[in-house]
Amino acid sequence: MSERERCHQNKLEIIFNKLDINTQDVLEAAGTKWNFLPFKPGLVGGHCIGVDPYYLTHKAQQIGYNPEIILAGRRLNDNMGIYVANQVIKLLIKKGHKVEGSNVLILGITFKENCPDIRNSRVIDVIEELQEFGCNIDVYDPWADKEEVKKEYNQNLIGKSDLDISRYDGVVLAVAHDEFKSLDLSNINNTVTFDIKSIMKKSDGRL
Repeated sequence: MSERERCHQNKLEIIFNKLDINTQDVLEAAGTKWNFLPFKPGLVGGHCIGVDPYYLTHKAQQIGYNPEIILAGRRLNDNMGIYVANQVIKLLIKKGHKVEGSNVLILGITFKENCPDIRNSRVIDVIEELQEFGCNIDVYDPWADKEEVKKEYNQNLIGKSDLDISRYDGVVLAVAHDEFKSLDLSNINNTVTFDIKSIMKKSDGRL
């Protein structure tokens, strides 16, 4: 997926959210068209989309050209983590949770599914924004290396043996690892669930 395509999907997600329209429903309806390309909104990590456009924009500015559309796309995509965190905060408040001191579980920290690569993962933006609000954050990712995550992002991964979803006020499914697709979060009492990757059958919020 290109920067432009991800940017368009993220813009649509923000608009749909304001209109109280489920983005996934729109994508499923559009998918009935034979030539529809199923691009989805989400966090933009990695190197190809997350970093490389800045090389081009830097060179363009050096020669006196302002690549405003590319830079606008970058700004939108770079701020999606903050947008997600704010949606989670709103949901916590709606369910009667005190935001400061609430316990939130982040599922996944790699930049894409079924991959151990944590470089340029934008999940960290969600984590840090929630921490700014005073949330207590636990991160679980069966693919990521604990030492690398600690070194790169100063976050401690919890192990599978410590995973007790029932004790959290909020759960954010950030990466679509296969291990997470079988999780049933629908019966958790008063816990906010936010599905960034839209892989859960039911959640309080999703992109």
